[in-house]
Amino acid sequence: MQDIEITAFEERHRSDVIALWTKCGLTRPWNDPDKDIDRKLTDRNGAFLVLTQAGSVIGSVMVSYDGHRGSIYYLSIDPERQSAGLGKMMMEHCERLLIDMGCPKINLFVRLGNEAVMSFYDKLGYSEDAAVPLGKRLIPDT
Repeated sequence: MQDIEITAFEERHRSDVIALWTKCGLTRPWNDPDKDIDRKLTDRNGAFLVLTQAGSVIGSVMVSYDGHRGSIYYLSIDPERQSAGLGKMMMEHCERLLIDMGCPKINLFVRLGNEAVMSFYDKLGYSEDAAVPLGKRLIPDT
């Protein structure tokens, strides 16, 4: 894996990251990806990382720690480069980052029916928790 680097998100990555999220099927009409990025950039308890190869964005992930649990969002690897260990590399990086912050556990969400992603996380040692995520929109994106 030549010329591959995990670095902090920079504004110059924005359009490439949004294009990647779209390509990976992560965007939804009710979540404006620009607003999600803007909100993440105010988070002082985590990281917004990009995976680059020869300067091109091929992956991304948002990591956060609230003092109780770590969270992972928008883990994405270019579909043309999936199954090459890049997602695992990104998750291992996130886990080390959270461990260094003293984080005891990671929570993440996978949309129902996304069996390929469930299998990916299962191979990394993640399992379904006996909890039901609840949500309430406070600020509409549209």
